[in-house]
Amino acid sequence: MAAKGAADDFLFATTWVHAFEEDTAEGAVFRPEDADIPLSRRPRERIVLHEDGSARVLMPGPDDRFVERPTEWTTEGNAVVMRAAAGAPELRIVERSPERLLVEMGRKRLRR
Repeated sequence: MAAKGAADDFLFATTWVHAFEEDTAEGAVFRPEDADIPLSRRPRERIVLHEDGSARVLMPGPDDRFVERPTEWTTEGNAVVMRAAAGAPELRIVERSPERLLVEMGRKRLRR
């Protein structure tokens, strides 16, 4: 598993919320849950990273309640790569700052 780096402490200090209005061709944008994110009629996906290499991806289920997908993360070069069970999309954090994550999706995309 990946080790915690002091420069990335902000990754573990918050729940990251998909700000889909800001998505670009380069990837999905996630903001800290306490950021000024507009209200949305649809539930927003969330990512929670833990220092021990585990993570949780929270996706809206059929009744809009969150369904948790346990995930593990590692670092590969400058990216943080999250992998869940077989068949789930790989999520790759390719840019990160305390205010924003840019996430590339793997084989499948987050629900639009």
